[in-house]
Amino acid sequence: MGEETLTDQGRTDARLRVIFDNGTESNMLMRSLQRALNKDEAGRRITEPVAGPLFSDALEEGDSTSGTIYVLRSKSDHPMVAENRELVHKIGVTTMDVEKRIAGAHLQPTFLMAPVDVVATYELFNINQTRLENLIHRVFGPAQLDIEVPDRFGRPVTPREWFLVPLFIIDEAVQKIRDGSITHYRYDPQRAKLVREERA
Repeated sequence: MGEETLTDQGRTDARLRVIFDNGTESNMLMRSLQRALNKDEAGRRITEPVAGPLFSDALEEGDSTSGTIYVLRSKSDHPMVAENRELVHKIGVTTMDVEKRIAGAHLQPTFLMAPVDVVATYELFNINQTRLENLIHRVFGPAQLDIEVPDRFGRPVTPREWFLVPLFIIDEAVQKIRDGSITHYRYDPQRAKLVREERA
């Protein structure tokens, strides 16, 4: 959320960075988002934004007894992907069957509008899907692929779950997720390794 301002009606408003689940982004106003949520009968808000632990002994709302980290490789003919096919991976988390998750990949910008191959899956228990995805994306943020693809209507979309990282590093990161140490690491693209972050 950006700096708060006052509307002509004396209400507070602010410019937001809104990221949708299909990977698109918007800089809409807070009041516009509120109106959209109010119109949507299925709209939800997080009123207690406390991250808490990634894994816990007891289920919380939003947790699930199991989930899957999946790693995909794209069959896109985009030059960036074609030149780095062995390194370009989509890393995601789902609580549904992975094959169902990737059905129709060629129609979805989040999958680069192309078929994909599942190159690895890792089963986890008692996870919070959103927390885990955010953690993975923080760790691999320095290697996020900067790529733009047109959706079915020709509108440009920038998917955010694709990374230029070798599969063995992803496997190492998953092991650190399982032992709980991943929060101390980030990926260093120059050295192609997970490095421990120094805490102040």
